[in-house]
Amino acid sequence: MPASREKQVAAAVLGNALEWYDFVVFGMLSVMIADLFFPGDDQYIRLLKTTATFGVGFVMRPIGGVLMGIYADKKGRKAAMQIIIALMTVSLLTIAFAPTYASIGYIAPALIVFARLLQGFATGGQYAIATSFLVEVAPPGRKGLYGSMTQIGQALAALGGACAGMALSVLLTPEQTMAWGWRLPFAVGLLIAPVGVYIARHLEESDAFLDHQKSAAQRLPLLTMLHENLRGVMVTFGLVICGTITYYVILIYMPTFAQHELHFAAKDAFKVQVTALITLSILTPTAGWLADRIAIRPLLMFGSAAMLCVLLPLFHRVHAAPTIANLMLLQVTVCVLFAFYFGPVATAVAEQFPPGVRSTGLSLAYNLAVMLFGGFAQFIVTWLIGTTGDPYAAAYYVMFGAAAGFCAACFVKPLEPARP
Repeated sequence: MPASREKQVAAAVLGNALEWYDFVVFGMLSVMIADLFFPGDDQYIRLLKTTATFGVGFVMRPIGGVLMGIYADKKGRKAAMQIIIALMTVSLLTIAFAPTYASIGYIAPALIVFARLLQGFATGGQYAIATSFLVEVAPPGRKGLYGSMTQIGQALAALGGACAGMALSVLLTPEQTMAWGWRLPFAVGLLIAPVGVYIARHLEESDAFLDHQKSAAQRLPLLTMLHENLRGVMVTFGLVICGTITYYVILIYMPTFAQHELHFAAKDAFKVQVTALITLSILTPTAGWLADRIAIRPLLMFGSAAMLCVLLPLFHRVHAAPTIANLMLLQVTVCVLFAFYFGPVATAVAEQFPPGVRSTGLSLAYNLAVMLFGGFAQFIVTWLIGTTGDPYAAAYYVMFGAAAGFCAACFVKPLEPARP
């Protein structure tokens, strides 16, 4: 692979990882944010408000996804990435330096909601644009591997958030963490700004996009694009339901779940999460590589079906005996199985659309699914547990996503196998 391509891929993956880190670290620290920004004596109500605020960011994602997707299909992936990084930098500055409720009252949660809306708009376009770029610059027979790099960015983002939570719980006292330590992970996320400068200088448009720019006589209206690519939109929507529910429940919400429902210490919950996410980060590119050599559809079907089968027994085990070993078994096992789905899914959804409408079509289908099923996943699970008293609500919700993903995987277009 030419050095220039290596730099471009590294820039896209790093930018994607930092973008998602900024977004998910809020979910990782939701217990602390609930205490600092949302008033009330009932911890359950405070947590519910925080998870709702986390979900509010997803309301803007379809809007940001469509607008940034259209912009990326017209002006290029590079230009869109630069705008996204600038917006995310502003939102991070707002969260990192926002006064708490004790200082300025109800203006404090309003600032957090504003920052989440801005994050949602920016992140709405990130996944589709980064995925489109990586799949388009992939050499022949390597689309599965290159597409998995988008997922590696997301896994590394979740891993970074978990490491930040673990570092706070190990290195600082609870008093220090609540006083100022919680701001540090958001400050670290400001590294996204220099990455944006690097992308502005070094990233080049893909040949597939440039070829389309030369040959395209006119742009398709949004409704026409949807009509002509309805199958791709529906398949992508179903695939993303599984990915987004699993991501936000298993990879983001579990430290909160382990502390709030299973009464684990924060440092233990985050240590288990870090181990599970390291496992996922290692196996994700392996699954992408396998998609190039075997087939993408069987991997997606296996990963979703396997999760559907093991989730309830594993949740039952950890509820019956809430030990670190059982929590580790649950999260690592699910991450191993999820890797078979997580690795190839980005390439699968990108391949549902032609280059000229890829960012737009993928952004729309992806962000609608994420808004409806992923963004409010923490809120839904927290509400279900509090309302029904059923400790297995999280398992049921992830199982629903796995079933949707399995059905959608049956209709995925096959990839050309790589040459040995």
